[in-house]
Amino acid sequence: MSKIAQPTFFLSHGGGPWPWLIKDMPFMNGLHGALVKVAKSLSELPQAIVIVSGHWEENKVEIMSSEQPGMIYDYSGFPEHTYKIKYSAPGNPQLAQRIKDLFEVNGIKSNLNNERGYDHGVYSLLYPMFPNADIPIVQVSLRSDFDPKSHVEMGKALKPLREEGVLIIGSGNLFHNMSTMQNCKKESYEFDQWMREVLLSKDINYRTSELIEWEKAPYARFCQPREDHLAPLFVTVGAAGDDLGELVYGEPLFGRVSVSSFKFSKDTK
Repeated sequence: MSKIAQPTFFLSHGGGPWPWLIKDMPFMNGLHGALVKVAKSLSELPQAIVIVSGHWEENKVEIMSSEQPGMIYDYSGFPEHTYKIKYSAPGNPQLAQRIKDLFEVNGIKSNLNNERGYDHGVYSLLYPMFPNADIPIVQVSLRSDFDPKSHVEMGKALKPLREEGVLIIGSGNLFHNMSTMQNCKKESYEFDQWMREVLLSKDINYRTSELIEWEKAPYARFCQPREDHLAPLFVTVGAAGDDLGELVYGEPLFGRVSVSSFKFSKDTK
């Protein structure tokens, strides 16, 4: 049992294998610095990390259970060396089973998956935070229906792990409409501001109920035509319980896309 509960995060994972291209992408320095700061802010190094990425969805929830997960290069058009990246953090089969048991107790059907490797929503996020890749990771899939209530319940089921030294992360982006990336500043800003107002509220019931009805937010479907990159936030908020939120990254990505990141913890005022 950990001395303190780990916080839970919803973090922007940027795009593609950007940390391995940072010298050529100075506009990513803000996100890189924010992720480094997030890792340094932890009172204790996590015993393990449970991460839900916008790049893994299944009809029924699946849980990575390999001792040494492989790599999935789920992007295209990047330099050849980015298809040889290795983020060699170990898996944790015992934690995977613990997660399955927690889901079962809470009426959530799930399967263990010994074949799944890390997608870029995992390693592009965690490499700036934990470059040594020495903290065990278990990735949990989204449900392909993206149902907000069901994903909040997934987070609630995972919440006890925080007291066991496990860091829970939702990896996605508050904006994910690739066809409008060049002309989305107003829309992404207004959606992001609505999310900030909801997620930083001290009224926990309001926070959850508003998030479940996220489609009423300004430009909701413009920013999230298919909410795969938003659904990890539902899990994060479920795992947060009564903990309050704070902003940990707020500058526009690429200078124009609003993709705020949030921390939920007991020490947030």
